[in-house]
Amino acid sequence: MVFNSVIKKEGERMPEIEVKGKKLALDEDGFLQDWEEWDEEVAQALAEDDRFTGAKVELSDAHWEVVRFLREFYIEKGVAPPIRQLIKEMKKRFGPDKGNQEYLYELFPQGPAKDACRIAGLPKPTGCV
Repeated sequence: MVFNSVIKKEGERMPEIEVKGKKLALDEDGFLQDWEEWDEEVAQALAEDDRFTGAKVELSDAHWEVVRFLREFYIEKGVAPPIRQLIKEMKKRFGPDKGNQEYLYELFPQGPAKDACRIAGLPKPTGCV
């Protein structure tokens, strides 16, 4: 995989990531421009790309559980959940051990809603800075 920037307009660069020989456009925060271009190899590449968060995420089974949950949620509801809603919905599905802020921040220390959604290939959740 390759991490690049391409010129969008004169003087501006649009970040991109190359996975399996295909260049995928990212926004200025590292989110995929087209969520439908996502697959698990793209997720792995996004997790390894530290240009936007300053830290790589090594994806474990627990990470994948959250990433897949977010994709299902987005497909069903058409929106990426902000952190409070993510915690509430995770608690409903997986119980209080996984549906809490401490657990999610342990997995995604750069911000569970933002970083997990970025790795899941979803748009930035409302309210994320």
